[in-house]
Amino acid sequence: MAIRSIREEGDEILKKKSREVETIDDKIRELLDDMVETMHKYNGVGLAAVQVGILKRLIVIDLYDEKGPMKLVNPVILKEKGEQEVEEGCLSFPNKYAKIIRPKEVKVEALDENGKKIKIDAKDLLAQALCHEIDHLNGITFVEKMIPGTLEYVEPNDN
Repeated sequence: MAIRSIREEGDEILKKKSREVETIDDKIRELLDDMVETMHKYNGVGLAAVQVGILKRLIVIDLYDEKGPMKLVNPVILKEKGEQEVEEGCLSFPNKYAKIIRPKEVKVEALDENGKKIKIDAKDLLAQALCHEIDHLNGITFVEKMIPGTLEYVEPNDN
């Protein structure tokens, strides 16, 4: 496993649409593992493959609960319900946060790392994280969806 470098604001790749994964092989599984490790190193909740420079429809999410990290291949939002105003940040936009309106609930279909089809009924933070990461796969970053005037820069706290 390896820590991958995260592409940051201004990198053109973040605006590109990711391609479907045709075959889930050991290389894809290794990339998913690297993404989880990278996300954990930077204390992220989610990470899309495009953020480590790979245009494949892969995301990882970890709410740091008993379920552990989710690794999703070709995720698609099937249904959205309700809305919530949330504060969001992104590992590709270090120390920047903004308010966004996201669905309160989503139903997502994806493949797991073994190619098995799964459906996820997500609410609140998980719904938010899924929407944020799937947006990345479509070349959309959170700053494009933020409520105008809510972007804040927080000075890093280097202890």
